[in-house]
Amino acid sequence: MDPLKQKFKEVSSAQSAEIKAMLKEHGDKVIDSVTLSQAYGGMRDIKSMIYETSLLDAQVGIKFRGFSIPDLRERLPKGKGTEPLPEGLFWLMLVGEIPTQEEVDWLSNEWVRRRKIPEHVYSTLNGLPVETHAMTQFIVAVAALQTESIFTKKYEEGMSKADFWDATYEDAMNLIACLPAVAAHIYRRKYKSAHYIKPDDSLDWAANFAHMLGVNESAEFQDLMRLYMVIHSDHEGGNASAHASHLVGSTLSDPYLSFVASMTALAGPLHGLANQECIKWVMEMLDQLKTQTPTDEQVAEYIKTTLANGRVVPGYGHAVLRQPDPRFIAEKEFGEKHCANDAVVQVIWQIFRVAPPILQSTGKIKNPWPNVDAHSGALLIHYGMKEYGFYTVLFGVSRALGVLAAQCWSRALGFPLERPKSMTTASVKEMLKQ
Repeated sequence: MDPLKQKFKEVSSAQSAEIKAMLKEHGDKVIDSVTLSQAYGGMRDIKSMIYETSLLDAQVGIKFRGFSIPDLRERLPKGKGTEPLPEGLFWLMLVGEIPTQEEVDWLSNEWVRRRKIPEHVYSTLNGLPVETHAMTQFIVAVAALQTESIFTKKYEEGMSKADFWDATYEDAMNLIACLPAVAAHIYRRKYKSAHYIKPDDSLDWAANFAHMLGVNESAEFQDLMRLYMVIHSDHEGGNASAHASHLVGSTLSDPYLSFVASMTALAGPLHGLANQECIKWVMEMLDQLKTQTPTDEQVAEYIKTTLANGRVVPGYGHAVLRQPDPRFIAEKEFGEKHCANDAVVQVIWQIFRVAPPILQSTGKIKNPWPNVDAHSGALLIHYGMKEYGFYTVLFGVSRALGVLAAQCWSRALGFPLERPKSMTTASVKEMLKQ
């Protein structure tokens, strides 16, 4: 180990031990309006930002403008399928009203009209090694699309602050329109030998995405994409991807760059990449057990071994929720309707039965219930998408709906630069002496 690295290890290890001891004794001490434990603990549960499009309730789950996921599945327009159209959810998040079928059809056609992707975006992607992670490619592609930002052009021309929302809206609409085609290009390039599929503009936004992916041409898969795009779209403002977009947007970075920040956060294993980790863990379990139909006892033992090895059970637990995630329940209901006999889907439901009591028995886990990541991979595998590394890109396309609608609101309301006050451990120690 080099001398600087060795010295850093010694100093940081000593301070880490000091902080743990300090929090044990003084963790409940209030500094201004938060406790030391909250300040050191990732700002958990501190109410310190306004985010208009959705709100997460620990017991009910996510609500979009006051509507729960069951509400959305019942009330949003459905077009040719049985699941709600993402266009309707975007409309709802932006203006607070359930749209009509006519309004949703207009938005579908509008996104087709706005889907204009410069050739340099594809050239940039094709310059990357094909083995580059799909999320990295997605982030690079969005950054390359930033050349089309209307907000940036207008700002450079001296746009009035009163018009910030207008240029933001234009960028948001254009970016959302382009994302499915960009994501499908990445999927076909990385996993299907660059055999691309042209869009079918007679289809709605999510169904066209399903078509361009080319993994399954069934109406069921198109409906899964509609559901997937709706339930992954937003999860209030404090989650990492939404907060990253909100923070960067507060600097007046344009929606493209703000969305890049959102996606770099989503790519983290503790956030969106978890959907990849969940299905990987399930498939590794089945490989080790050498069966697609394990017993409850086998599943329980594998869970206990995972915990004993200092690992978490992927897809279980949530920072806010204290009930089974309604997004998980929506996917479970979809599975019960369309693929109840699928072996991997049945294993997901088996884990749902077996895991919570084991996690509760540890006494360390506040929420032993599954979140959305625990189920989505099994449904995707059922319809032929077995490439785990792409799952977070699907999440990213969906999350654009929420974070970009929220940014329109932030600009319309004139929210300022986000700038919280930080402290050093040395200053905390001085405070405790007083």
